[in-house]
Amino acid sequence: MPELPEVEAVARTLRPLVERREIRSVHVVHAIATKPQSSSHVRRIAEGQRIQSVQRKGKYLWLQLTQGIVTLHFKLDGHLLWFSSTKEMAELASPQGSGVHVDVIFELDKGVLGFADRRHFGRVHVWESEAACPALAGLGLDAMSRDFTPARFTELLEGSKRSLKEFLLDQMRVAGIGNIYSCESLWHGRLDPRRPADSLKFAEARRLHKAIVSVLARALECCLDPPPDFRDPEWWFQGLEDILRAYDREGKPCRRCGEPIKRIAQGGRSTYFCAYCQK
Repeated sequence: MPELPEVEAVARTLRPLVERREIRSVHVVHAIATKPQSSSHVRRIAEGQRIQSVQRKGKYLWLQLTQGIVTLHFKLDGHLLWFSSTKEMAELASPQGSGVHVDVIFELDKGVLGFADRRHFGRVHVWESEAACPALAGLGLDAMSRDFTPARFTELLEGSKRSLKEFLLDQMRVAGIGNIYSCESLWHGRLDPRRPADSLKFAEARRLHKAIVSVLARALECCLDPPPDFRDPEWWFQGLEDILRAYDREGKPCRRCGEPIKRIAQGGRSTYFCAYCQK
């Protein structure tokens, strides 16, 4: 599932392609991609609008239009595609499934942007403004924003009795961190994911904050080298597995102390950690 670094890499790569471009038409190939909004509603809001900027908060990406916004949430497997023209798009994409899968198509005055998710979990929605979008309005502090300070992070921790892992996954508190980077941040911070969030001392909270910032920055570097290739429908982020220290490493030696990494279930998700050196 794309988390903050992956979505940020997508946003940075997408900006030069679509900013200041006009959305001439919208084609909803698979209506499930816009549910519960109707295809006609999406077209009515987006068509004829100019894309002013590409924004991101947490795991959400949105296109700021002259009036209104388009939100994109990739869920598990959603991704973007880029075609140089409608002719190329028509040649490569096929609704019968023999070609490139596309769910929603934005025909711009230069180029064509496609949103695709074969499993149909990802969503494309339109709103009159950022404030009118419940999902964006409900997000907590973005983990890459200037407001994500050690002091503010400590305040949030002190107000929660949930386990550290579940706290980090709560998008209403800190937006953008998912299962992978929560495990990694806790490993780097040397903190047991089962500890209550409000049990951390100030020094431990600062250590975890520093770990989160460092882990996300390193992951973003990997996500941008190489950058997303929207012209390749099979492209995915490369090299991230090389920087992982805990996630998906059950039974493998901890790269700090040598003890085996353990896996437990927390909130229906797998948590990977070192029981020896994470306290």
